[in-house]
Amino acid sequence: MARRGAHVIVVGNEKGGSGKSTTAFHLAIYLLHAGHRVASIDVDSRQQTLTHYVRNRRAHVREKGLDLPNPKHFHLPSAWGDSLKENHQAEFDMFRRAIGEVEDSVDYIVIDTPGFDTNLTRLAHSMADTLVTPVNDSLIDINVLARLDPETGEPISTSHYARLVQRARSERLSVTGESVDWVLVRNRISMLGSRNARQVHATLEAIGTRFGCRVADGIAERVIFRSLFPSGLTVFDPLDDVAGSDAASVSHVAARQEYRNLVLSLNLPQPQVFEPMRLSA
Repeated sequence: MARRGAHVIVVGNEKGGSGKSTTAFHLAIYLLHAGHRVASIDVDSRQQTLTHYVRNRRAHVREKGLDLPNPKHFHLPSAWGDSLKENHQAEFDMFRRAIGEVEDSVDYIVIDTPGFDTNLTRLAHSMADTLVTPVNDSLIDINVLARLDPETGEPISTSHYARLVQRARSERLSVTGESVDWVLVRNRISMLGSRNARQVHATLEAIGTRFGCRVADGIAERVIFRSLFPSGLTVFDPLDDVAGSDAASVSHVAARQEYRNLVLSLNLPQPQVFEPMRLSA
C-alpha cells in the first residue's frame, strides 16, 4: 500500500495488558498539545480501548465545556464474512480509505493494535514509520519477543510477535526502500530497583541488538492512569476536575515527564515541536 504524507506511529504487542492503548492515546494527545494535527486509528475490534478513550474524552469535554484537543478518530472493525479472502480485501479497503482520508491533512497517524494477530494488525504494522512496543517489566512478557535461555537469559529464538514485525519490516523495505524504526518501551516499571528489573533491562537490550531495534525507558506503574480513563484525559491535560488529582499531583508531573522523554526518544520528525508545554501541574 503506497503512502505519502503523515508519519505513522503504530503501537503494537501481542501481549494483552502491556499498556498499548494508554501509550497510543498519550502519544496522540501529546502531539496535539504540541500543535500538530493528529489522527488515531483503532484496529482492535474486540477491546476497542482506544476508541473508548476518545469517546470518554469527547463526553467529558461536552459535559464540562472544556476546550481540549481531540484526534480525528477511526475505529476499524474486523470483517466477519464466510470468505477469508473477501474479509481480508474488505479490511484492506477499509484501512486504505481511513489512511487516504487523513494522510495529507494530518502530521501524525497513531494506530493502536490488539493483543493478538489479525489481518488488520499486519496491515497496520506494514504501514508503520515508527513502531512502539510497550513491554511490561517482566520476563514473562518478553516471551512474545523471544524465547530465552533459562540459564543466561539471552534470547535464543524468535517468538511469534517478533516474527510478525520482521515480516512487516521486510515487506516495507522491499516496497519503499525504508525500514521501520522499532522501539521497545519498558512499561509499568517498578518504583523500586530490583534484580528482576535489571535483568529485564539487560534482556531487552540483548533482544534489541538481535532484532535491530531500540530500547527506551518508558512509564512507571502509576494509579493515575486508571483514574484518567473514565474522563478520557491524559497527564498532559489540566486535571482540576478529576477525582483524586490533588493526591496524584506528584505522580501526574512525573508521568508527564516520562512521556515527554519517551516522545523524545522516538526521534519523530519535526523535533522543534518538543518544546516545554505550559500546562498546569
